[in-house]
Amino acid sequence: MSSTQSDAHARLGIPYAEFIAFIASLMMLNALAIDIMLPALPDIGRDLGVTDENERQLILSAYLISFGFAQLIYGPLADRFGRKPVLLTGLAVYLLASIAAAMAPSFEMLLLARFLQGMGAAAPRVLAFAIVRDCFEGRQMARVMSLTMMVFILVPVIAPSVGQLMIMAGHWRWIFGLLTLGSAAVIGWTALRIPETLHPEDRGRLSIGSILTNYRITLTTRQTLGYMIAVALMFGGMFGFLNSAQQIMVDVYDTGTAFPLVFAAIALSIAVASMLNSRFVVRLGMRVIAHYALACMVVIYVIHALIANLGLDSIWTFAPLMAAAMCCFGLLMANLNALAMVPVGHIAGSAAAVIGFVGTTGGTIPGYFIGQAFNGTVIPFTTGFAVLSILAFIVVMITERGRMFRPGDNPHS
Repeated sequence: MSSTQSDAHARLGIPYAEFIAFIASLMMLNALAIDIMLPALPDIGRDLGVTDENERQLILSAYLISFGFAQLIYGPLADRFGRKPVLLTGLAVYLLASIAAAMAPSFEMLLLARFLQGMGAAAPRVLAFAIVRDCFEGRQMARVMSLTMMVFILVPVIAPSVGQLMIMAGHWRWIFGLLTLGSAAVIGWTALRIPETLHPEDRGRLSIGSILTNYRITLTTRQTLGYMIAVALMFGGMFGFLNSAQQIMVDVYDTGTAFPLVFAAIALSIAVASMLNSRFVVRLGMRVIAHYALACMVVIYVIHALIANLGLDSIWTFAPLMAAAMCCFGLLMANLNALAMVPVGHIAGSAAAVIGFVGTTGGTIPGYFIGQAFNGTVIPFTTGFAVLSILAFIVVMITERGRMFRPGDNPHS
């Protein structure tokens, strides 16, 4: 057992591997609620009388909007009352909303249930980052997040296939039954096995003044602000892909029932990248890996956008280029989030909330417009992602004052 693993075991009272699996399960509840929906969108629209294909994307957007805003609530609560009770509350909201979605009689009621489900899912997202930051710092935090990402990425790999099978075997409402069971399992795991990671002496006050002070610190810390904006821009491209994936794969490239397999092949590249990051981040540092990965993503998406605008795209160009871009995404996200969290560990709950809010809401808005711009081609998506990647690179370069592709002053970063 490594020193990192033994230290974590002593701090948490549970094995290191179980800790990784638990954090991954928190993140998976969010990913599952998004990716498992993709093959079901046509069936949901048909059953609930939605004829506009782009309007069906609201099933994802309603979830993501509330998911972004609710994080601002959970962060201060977690800093005041501890991680565990706040996490259990959010998980309970997620469970009840999943039941409501399974029983929704109309499209409007389904959107309301999805809005509430997103509110519940915000708690495990915030608490996952806060709990990891409670226990690890710097490169070790990035390593933990990369190992978590390896497990977490299995969801987008298998979720569309699971959703497709559930539709073929039964009904799209079964999907929400699965989300209900999954959240119930994580509630039991949290209640029975996971200790409180916030020490009593570290608990802050719950007042408007203290909340605003913590938010101000987060938003005025140069490194945190710059990297959280980069996270938002990267999520914008990803959400644009998720919003358009079913239409691109099925309508443009006519993959039919093979859509989940193509989607899984692309998503697997994130898992490979996360594994590589977990092996090399302690040695090379978060900055070096993140900067090179971001530069590579810019190159890939500029090429992809040119191919699409010249009318030379096909599934044989789209899938390899998307896999390469998602490999960069896998190298980026754990490191960008960890770099944002490094200077604000003393207010981890509030900081994770702000970073999550900016990342999710800031990503949902461009992602929504990219999805709504779908016109039967991949041009809106590829062009949008290229622009967002370039902007993210510029933001990081400004944040680092031009000192790119090398470790920062902090040897742990």
